[in-house]
Parts: sequence; structure tokens; C-alpha cells
Amino acid sequence: MDEIVNRVAQSKLITFDLEELYPEGPRMVLDIKDWLFEGIILKEKDFRKHVEDHDWSVYKDVYVALHCSTEAIIPGWAFMLAASRLNPYANKVVVGDLEDLETALYLALLENLDVSQFKDMPVIIKGCSNKPVPENAYITAISKIQPVAKSVMYGEACSSVPLYKKK
Repeated sequence: MDEIVNRVAQSKLITFDLEELYPEGPRMVLDIKDWLFEGIILKEKDFRKHVEDHDWSVYKDVYVALHCSTEAIIPGWAFMLAASRLNPYANKVVVGDLEDLETALYLALLENLDVSQFKDMPVIIKGCSNKPVPENAYITAISKIQPVAKSVMYGEACSSVPLYKKK
């Protein structure tokens, strides 16, 4: 009887799991709609009063997405003013929703990714995750890995989708 051999374990295949890069810490959305007149008009004096009175310390060591959930037109300085108060407390501040926040976090991490370990190697970018890995993180990952890898696949070793193979 032939012995069962785990060829995946014996291969040189490198699994790159974006979930392992996930920056731990709470995420919060700061929706400024409540600081607008009738939720749609920014009155500078009133807005500045809300900013002044807000307890910014609740964002200590938090990743924050600055957002306005109404159709209001928000001048750039308004988000900058809120960010200036968040910066001493928050780990990271972005304008947008939680997906925008996750994208910004991953892009910052992937920007400095050392891809030397993937040189001339078959790489599989793991697809399933329990943490919120945004689509743009996968796009950035393949953009960084593809130029050096022998091949790039997506998914799991047992059921991967080929994406790239060096000629």
C-alpha cells in the first residue's frame, strides 16, 4: 500500500496571508452629520463649537474614519479641523467609511512590504479571512509580489486560482 504524501507541505509554495498583517485595535466612525445644521448645512461657528466641546479622549488608541452620512457638501477644512483634534489620540485618521479606513491601514503596511522572500518562488495569496481585508489590499499585494515571484495564485493550496506565471 502506497504511503499518502502531502505534496503541498513538501512544495516550495509560500502562502501570503493578508490577515496576518491586520493591525489590531478598535475602529470607530465619527459621523459629523450631527454637527451640521439640519444635518446638511455646515455653519462654521456652530461646527467649531461642536469640535471644541467634543470629548476627543474617547479615540485614544483607536483607528478613526471621519465620515458624513448625509449628502452635505463638507469643506476640506472641516475634516482637517476634526483630524487636528483626533491626531493626539487616534492611531490613524482617514476621511471615509470603515472600508476606506481598512484600505488605508493595509496600503500603509503593504507599501513597505519586503518581497525578497518571494523572489522566484510560487506564491499563493490566501483568500479566506476572518478579519476585514479590503479588496484593494489584495490588488496591492499582487502588485508588490508579482514582479519578483515565479507564480502567483489566489485561494488555498488545495483549490487555488492561478493569476500569474513568469514566462
